[in-house]
Amino acid sequence: MNKLWPDASAALDGVVWDGMLLAIGGFGLCGIPEALILALRDSGARNLTIASNNAGVDGWGLGLLLETRQVKKMISSYVGENSEFERQFLARELDVEFCPQGTLAERMRAGGAGIPGFYTRTGVGTVVAEGKEHKDFDGVTYILERGLRADLALVKAWKADLHGNLIYRRTARNFNPNAASCGKLTVAEAEIVINPGELDPDEIHTPGIFVHRLVHNPNPEKRIEKRTTLER
Repeated sequence: MNKLWPDASAALDGVVWDGMLLAIGGFGLCGIPEALILALRDSGARNLTIASNNAGVDGWGLGLLLETRQVKKMISSYVGENSEFERQFLARELDVEFCPQGTLAERMRAGGAGIPGFYTRTGVGTVVAEGKEHKDFDGVTYILERGLRADLALVKAWKADLHGNLIYRRTARNFNPNAASCGKLTVAEAEIVINPGELDPDEIHTPGIFVHRLVHNPNPEKRIEKRTTLER
């Protein structure tokens, strides 16, 4: 099955709606699905809940969706690089569910594996635990975290074949495999797209069964949040 679509806008046509829950891969600006985020912005969908490690930066990544006020709620671990996020949060214009990084990754993985919830010690005794079930195991307190099942997942791969099998490159793998698995429908963008059978099966990170649509983006910008250089 050829899962390649002409462009990101076409790939999102008919699968984006107001009020939906999305899981989006990336860590900072590393491994974010740039073309798909732009297409999501241009779709005009509003009141979105987005589960992603962070909220991009001002003017790029998920920060673009904050500027257009399309995001109702973020489920995130780290949000300190985005001043517009801070402004909306402090003005109570944006709901935020803080979720530790490992817990967020496991919530996505659990959702993709059909696991409705799991217990973890992370967050016990903090605001993260408020309103959640507590349970003791062997004298140690844990909290119940729910698996995350998104209406739509957007992920970024380095290489893909037309069947949707994905390979991520180095640290750009980050949240992408877990996000890909937890989407009821998953759209991936890849820098390199090749024919079926050309990928080494042992190198595939996300099997094509998790991917429903594919977009070719051969020249992503790959911006850096903060560039630090030594003075000469």
